[in-house]
Amino acid sequence: MRRLGRCVDHGTVQDYWNHNTAYHRWILDIAAEHGEPDVLDVGCGDGLLLQRLAPHCATATGLEPHAPTFDRARTRLASTPNVTLRPTGFAEFEPDSERFDLVILVAVLHHLDLAESLAKARRLLRPGGDLLVVGLSANKTPVDWLLSGLAVPLVRIGSRRNHETRDIGVPVADVHENLAEIRSVARRLLPGVRIRRALYYRYLLRWTAPSGGVS
Repeated sequence: MRRLGRCVDHGTVQDYWNHNTAYHRWILDIAAEHGEPDVLDVGCGDGLLLQRLAPHCATATGLEPHAPTFDRARTRLASTPNVTLRPTGFAEFEPDSERFDLVILVAVLHHLDLAESLAKARRLLRPGGDLLVVGLSANKTPVDWLLSGLAVPLVRIGSRRNHETRDIGVPVADVHENLAEIRSVARRLLPGVRIRRALYYRYLLRWTAPSGGVS
C-alpha cells in the first residue's frame, strides 16, 4: 500500500504542511489580537512558525534544544532581525525579568513535565497574555479510541488535500496523558482554561492571564 505523506529535505529551508502547521493560522489569529506582541515559542523546531509570526510581532524568542534542528531554524531565520533563537530547553530557560504576551507550545508539551511546564508558562506571561498549546494526547479510554477512530477519514482527506509532510526531522516522544488527564492538570493550574479536542489528533489549549497578573 502506498504510504501517504512526504519528507522534508533536512538540509533545506522550505514551507510544508502537517498536523501541527495546520493550526498555525489559529495561533496567528490570536497573535493579531495582541497588536505587536512579544512571543516565546517553546520548542520552535525548524522555525517555520516563528517565520510566520515575525512580521506581526515586536520580538519573538525561539527555544530549541536539538542541535541539528536549531541549526535549521537559524538558517531559516537568518534575515529576521526581531527573532532571537536560544539552543536550550524550556526547563533550563531562565529569562530573568522578561515576560511575554504569547507563550506557545506546538507539539512540545508531551516532551515535558506537564504540570511544571504549564506552571512555568503561566509565570512567563504578562497580564492579559495568552498561553497557546497545540498538543497531543494519548488514547487510554474507549471514548478516546472511539473519537480518534471517527476522525480517521477526515484526517486522511485533509492530509491528502494539503500534501502532508510527515517527517520534518525533529525529535519525537511518546504521549502519556490522555485529554481528561491534561484537562485535570490544566484546570488546577490555569483557572478558566479552554481546551478542546481538534482534528489531526491534536487538542487546542488557550489560557489568558488575568489582567492583575499571576503568581
